[in-house]
Amino acid sequence: MSTEDLVRRLIAEQFPHWAGLPMRRLPSGGTVNAMYRLGADMVVRLPLADDGDVPRERRWLPRLAPLLPTAIPQVLGAGEPAEGWPSRWSVYRWLPGENPEAGTPGAPLAEDLAAFVAAMREVTLPGAPPAHRGGPLAALDAATRSAIEELRTVPEEAVDCDAALAVWEDAPEWDGPPVWLHADLMPGNLLVEDGRLTGVIDFGCAGIGDPACDLFPAWNLLPADAREVFREALGVDDATWARGRARTLSQAMVALPYYRTTNPAMAGNARHVIRTVLG
Repeated sequence: MSTEDLVRRLIAEQFPHWAGLPMRRLPSGGTVNAMYRLGADMVVRLPLADDGDVPRERRWLPRLAPLLPTAIPQVLGAGEPAEGWPSRWSVYRWLPGENPEAGTPGAPLAEDLAAFVAAMREVTLPGAPPAHRGGPLAALDAATRSAIEELRTVPEEAVDCDAALAVWEDAPEWDGPPVWLHADLMPGNLLVEDGRLTGVIDFGCAGIGDPACDLFPAWNLLPADAREVFREALGVDDATWARGRARTLSQAMVALPYYRTTNPAMAGNARHVIRTVLG
């Protein structure tokens, strides 16, 4: 049975009122979920490995949605494990828009992103989980240094590993209060129409932690002029900016050797971040 046939069976068994709707798999550079368009207004998302993000989204998306200026996913169906599929899965309302291309957006998108990040920081919902990758820099130190050393052995990538190490070592450790974060603001998790932010998806990493974690779009997406608009709109101090820069570089340095031959989208964005930060 193909995966698409399996999804059709899961829908028919658990949500029979949607069984007759057309369905097709959506192309994606993501590595955590497989997605299927269901009818005109829905999307099925199946975790490819651990389904621990599913209950996090089911709990927090309805609580976060009324507090944010941008559309976020709405769970319409809570799928459960069944024969042939061991994980929990979900049906969401379809959000329109396209993923933005790194380096092309302008100031309006920077302002929209800043408004989203600022609204997340203002959330005061109790019982928040720790954000994935939202803890101290020390927790990322070993993986970051290992990735830098691995890239020294890949000369075709032409990464200035000494400069990357300097950026990492110069970042001050986080010592402030935690705030609510999306914690995975990659271009693939942003939806844009006519240069404006229309949606933010994939809240599987969301929780509380270092506010620098939501500065990633400054280097993984925005060009230099829009980067400054983003920073000014958020009022980011030098220490937080340096930490955000280092965190974004760390993620890219770890991703590049891992994905360079298997996932062109993830590897391409990692290269973009490295060029942007070190350039």
